[in-house]
Amino acid sequence: MSGTRSEGALRVRGVVLPEGEHRDLYVVDGRISHTPVRDADLIGEGYVVPGLVDAHCHVGLDADGAVPPPVQEQQAVADRDAGTLLIRDAGSAADTRWIDDRDDLPRIIRAGRHIARTKRYIRNYGTEIEPLELVDTVAEQAARGDGWVKLVGDWIDRGVGDLAPCWPGDALAAGIAKAHELGARVTAHVFGEDALPDLLAAGIDCLEHGTGLTDGLIAEMARRQVALVPTRRQIDNFPEYAAQGEAKFPAYARHMRDLHARVDGTLRAAYEAGVPIYAGTDAGGVLPHGLVATEIRMLAEYAGMSAYDALAAGSWRAREWLGRPARLEEGAPADFVVYADDPVADLRTLADPVRVVLRGRVVA
Repeated sequence: MSGTRSEGALRVRGVVLPEGEHRDLYVVDGRISHTPVRDADLIGEGYVVPGLVDAHCHVGLDADGAVPPPVQEQQAVADRDAGTLLIRDAGSAADTRWIDDRDDLPRIIRAGRHIARTKRYIRNYGTEIEPLELVDTVAEQAARGDGWVKLVGDWIDRGVGDLAPCWPGDALAAGIAKAHELGARVTAHVFGEDALPDLLAAGIDCLEHGTGLTDGLIAEMARRQVALVPTRRQIDNFPEYAAQGEAKFPAYARHMRDLHARVDGTLRAAYEAGVPIYAGTDAGGVLPHGLVATEIRMLAEYAGMSAYDALAAGSWRAREWLGRPARLEEGAPADFVVYADDPVADLRTLADPVRVVLRGRVVA
């Protein structure tokens, strides 16, 4: 075999997605090379996919709030071993910056801490404020994050007994404008219908969950290319949330069951309209980490996405959306996952990676 020689170089052989081309990839100094390297160690053969993305994940959280670094490490390792090499951390009360110094743990894009209305969110999770404080708090969390800010758009209102918007429209417009002025994008947790018009009118960049979307709002999202991260696996917990709240809030319980019953129709309509959809597990609250393969598969099985588009939503398209290298091109960071079989032919293959390579190192 001709080619250059490089100490410690790696080689992987197979079909490289998304192009679908059969070729050898080489890893030299943590980056992809298409130039043959003599004596490179062959680490795997099969189907090579740019590192998976969990676009809604909470490293550093559990059901009670922030967790210490050893638990954060366990969470990050679980995600990594499942093939997730890039995480958009959609709000965390914990300081996870130390993870950035670990070459063996996933890359994280943070959204700061959840910005929630006073006593209108999960205890110990968010920064709880009133609308007059929203602009300043958005600025604070934009500085704490990596180009994203996370709002809690709706939550149960005890006076109403059901989901209700957390913010008036003028406060949202000012807060989102401040984020954009600072170069940050804004996303929002939203389950119900009523908060959505003001969020979209204010210029929101992304919606999390989005179970209350209507055809008109979906059309507006598609027109403006507002992203949706549906967290489809998490939505299957809605009946449990309904049961927990039914005694005190029967209207809320009925509402949550209704949102769950029609979620797949909503997601299919969003996909067919051209709304950009990305895979996110919502791990770190009640769900364990490492569920990205399940989430991608559910986008195809329940939301009606093609297998190719579902995989793209959890890999190369999500990477591009988050401003990270999307394809395994010459000079790109060597972050990829190798599978024995074609995941586009059968998304269940994603549950069993053969090799996980991060920053040019075999990590799983």
